[in-house]
Amino acid sequence: MLKRRKFRLRLPSGALALGERTLIMGVLNVTPDSFSDGGEFLDPQRAITHALEMERAGADLLDIGAESTRPGSTGTPAETEMARILPVLEGLRGALQIPISIDTRKSEVAEAAVSAGAQIINDVSGLRNDPRIAEVAHRRGVPLILMHMRGEPETMQKKPFARDVMKDVTKGLRASISLARKAGVAKSQIIIDPGIGFGKSFEQNYELLRKLAELAKLGYPLLVGTSRKGFLGATLARDGKSAPAEERLWATAATVTASILGGAHIVRVHDVAEMAQVARVADCLLDAARCRNFR
Repeated sequence: MLKRRKFRLRLPSGALALGERTLIMGVLNVTPDSFSDGGEFLDPQRAITHALEMERAGADLLDIGAESTRPGSTGTPAETEMARILPVLEGLRGALQIPISIDTRKSEVAEAAVSAGAQIINDVSGLRNDPRIAEVAHRRGVPLILMHMRGEPETMQKKPFARDVMKDVTKGLRASISLARKAGVAKSQIIIDPGIGFGKSFEQNYELLRKLAELAKLGYPLLVGTSRKGFLGATLARDGKSAPAEERLWATAATVTASILGGAHIVRVHDVAEMAQVARVADCLLDAARCRNFR
């Protein structure tokens, strides 16, 4: 098991420590078409209620997205994203105590979300879609999550996969980091994400989880999102049919544990209460000393 490095992010509201324990990032999709909960939280009030529920359940961060990037998705106009997300951010202002991350590939959406209270930008395209996101992160003084995606959401699971997934992910993340650094984003403000499920074969997702420690050598905090993803549904398939998203809880728990033991600082999940328990136990496996006083 990897000894996890400690980092400290600067947020507009203060510092955020990474590495002392695993942080839980709750997922809030305000979209009609996300793969796991599409349409469930499109209504702003329902989204606000769910965000507060996730905080009470143990979320340390909240990641709000208004564009589905599931395999086969075709994109969402910036105006639509902002119309979906800004009422939620306004409703959470002063009510939610944990930091909010905005999941977007567009600089104008990132800018508007930070103005409305978001404190982290999460770009699943790793700046390939809109490099100006890095300029927003630098100018507004917020951390930037850079994820690796091979191809585009519409075709990423149809095109040929990389022959060497670790080489492909490492090369892609280095390129994203370089763009961010050139835009002025401090090294200490960058988090990297291998992009489980984004342009990888089902087998490659498992390979990435086994080899997370190699990505940790890049010297940045790691975020990993495996929650309810398609490769888990394929693993649990019966009679040739993938297990539906709502039946992937325990498979998610297994991959969250593997992520933490591999060095993940943050795990991005839908089922916050359950994965908070998983993370607490996995953290004890990483460092038994922190659990000596548990009874």
